[in-house]
Amino acid sequence: METSAFMGTRLDLIVVFAYFAAIVGFGSYFARYTRTTKDFFYGGQRFAWWLIAFSCIATTVGSYSFQKYSEQGFAYGISSSQTYLNDWYWMSILLLVWLPIIYYQRLGSIPEYFERRFGPVSRAFATAIILLYLIAYIGINVYTIGVVLKSLLGWPVFTGAAVTTVLVTLYVMIGGQTSVIMTDLAQGVILLVAGLAVFFAGVVHLGGFGDFWALLPQGHRFAFSEFNAPDKFSFIGVFVQDGLSNSGAFILMNQGIVMRFLAIRSVHDARKMSVCWLLVLAPLAAVATSGAGWIGRALVANGELEMGATDAFVHTAWFLCAPGVFGFVLAALTAALMSTADTLINAVSAIFVNDIWQRHVRPDAADAHYLKVARIVSLAAGALGLALVPIYYYQYESIYYAHAVVTGSIPVPMVIAILFGILWKRYTPAAAVATLAGGLFLVGLSFFPPLDKWLIGPFAFGMGSGSYGFMRALYGFVVCGVLGVVVSLVTKPRPLSELTGLVTGTQLEAMRLYKGGEINRTPGKKARVRVQADATLPNPETVVVPEAALGVMAARPGDILYVSDPRWWFGGLRSVHVRAGQPGDGAVLRMHPDALTDAHLRDGQTAVVEKII
Repeated sequence: METSAFMGTRLDLIVVFAYFAAIVGFGSYFARYTRTTKDFFYGGQRFAWWLIAFSCIATTVGSYSFQKYSEQGFAYGISSSQTYLNDWYWMSILLLVWLPIIYYQRLGSIPEYFERRFGPVSRAFATAIILLYLIAYIGINVYTIGVVLKSLLGWPVFTGAAVTTVLVTLYVMIGGQTSVIMTDLAQGVILLVAGLAVFFAGVVHLGGFGDFWALLPQGHRFAFSEFNAPDKFSFIGVFVQDGLSNSGAFILMNQGIVMRFLAIRSVHDARKMSVCWLLVLAPLAAVATSGAGWIGRALVANGELEMGATDAFVHTAWFLCAPGVFGFVLAALTAALMSTADTLINAVSAIFVNDIWQRHVRPDAADAHYLKVARIVSLAAGALGLALVPIYYYQYESIYYAHAVVTGSIPVPMVIAILFGILWKRYTPAAAVATLAGGLFLVGLSFFPPLDKWLIGPFAFGMGSGSYGFMRALYGFVVCGVLGVVVSLVTKPRPLSELTGLVTGTQLEAMRLYKGGEINRTPGKKARVRVQADATLPNPETVVVPEAALGVMAARPGDILYVSDPRWWFGGLRSVHVRAGQPGDGAVLRMHPDALTDAHLRDGQTAVVEKII
């Protein structure tokens, strides 16, 4: 964008800064729910599915989303919505295979899976690749908000990026995953409402949907752009880079998203969340992020505005919104930034603590020590992402292209290794190392001319050189896949007995290991009981449940239970997982005082109890 002064009114400016202050305060408030590293990284595995659904969509819609998809929507039409509708095939793999593995294995991080499946060498490579990917992704987000704030406030790009990075890092350091999830709830609502409001306000302004549709060029009305033209936004380019590589990385290896699933109270709830995310919130996000571009193109065709594609979101919103409302829409841009960057920063912290610090530096330290390190690393992650801003600013022609370069290269070896690891029992430890190390090397070679033309060119289907950033993902998937298959066929796999719970087809045994006993599949109902502190209980994990309540739940001693505040709007914030001991007399559920504290429940209050497994 070329503008250098704030486009709105003083009221809009007040709304934007009020939002900044409110979200930092809101996020910091939830520090009271963070006492351990489990709270900091996974929110205590307590949250309701609907809360995590909003958190996931807020994370998915990054700061770049409004900017890049409005730009693409203005230039190419409704095909700009492709990205948010490409996740369904990845989601099936996640729900049926990957999620049960990471949940029932009690994994602290994705690299930990690599060690259990392939050994310590693969874990080291996986750690390096994921950290590289996450930090590069943080940089994309803070760079985007810097560009936006330059256009809106006249700030230098680096200044805007620095201010928002500091604010996000602050509440992540204080509250960890709980703060991330709760702020994402607010921010997810804001960004969806703001984006949809701009779109529908534009439709009404233009005289209705029919008039809006008639003003779009014919090519803009197609759901998919042409197969390989234009080379910077073709169907094949968008599918390979955004749908294949970016979506695969986001769902399978983005530690931040995986941590969201691990924050849910059960695998069953995780599946309900995914359906809501995929079928309801993702289509809404597609319209919210692209709609301003579509409306902007119609306004230009109607002779009401003059602007280019890069100005689409801000200029369209400014034209349609009243003072104050425009500020709210700008706050949505900030919400999009924060809701993605906070997740990524928290994920970097989790990887560093679990896979580097705890493993190699201080393996036997107290949990309080790891919590302190996690907060320090959160600060460092924000700083590293900020340091990348000048590189993106001077190196790449657009935010969309910078994003494509990152997501179409770094995560590809990891995506292939995870897919082969969970779906193919014959995939060997040597093949995993070859995929990660060799794949990253071969993908890296494709950044150097003329090697880019020689390596990526055959996969570009006659597209121009501008396609290399988008088609690099396809090249990477092919070479990494070939490496994995060839090395697997010439090396010795691990015995099947060592792969229990780590590959498809072994989930039932993984559930048994997770519970520590046989699975109780008898359906039951929730029970309402009064909780009572009992310091005589042997440990905080075991509770004494009234026999009548056990009957209502169809639960048995040894089953894992979920005790929560009966007020649903808490979303699991006040809850805890426990294990049923021998049934007790009377009408109260007796809990250790430490368990009550972890659940944030009061002695003597009514709680809801349900059987998990």
